[in-house]
Amino acid sequence: MTDAKMVLMANQIASFFATQPGGDQAAGVAAHLKDFWEPRMLNQLKTYLGQGGEGLHALVIEAGQTL
Repeated sequence: MTDAKMVLMANQIASFFATQPGGDQAAGVAAHLKDFWEPRMLNQLKTYLGQGGEGLHALVIEAGQTL
């Protein structure tokens, strides 16, 4: 998958969780990614985060710390 597509998908997940009540939306993002993204996608995201994570929603960046 292209990085642009991955960023779009991750940001869509973060946008959903950003609207949810409670104080730990990043944990919801991380749980969703762990539950539904295959290992190759998670590895791509981790690599992208390691390169700076340009364009990623803040919740994705925060969630990436626990992946």
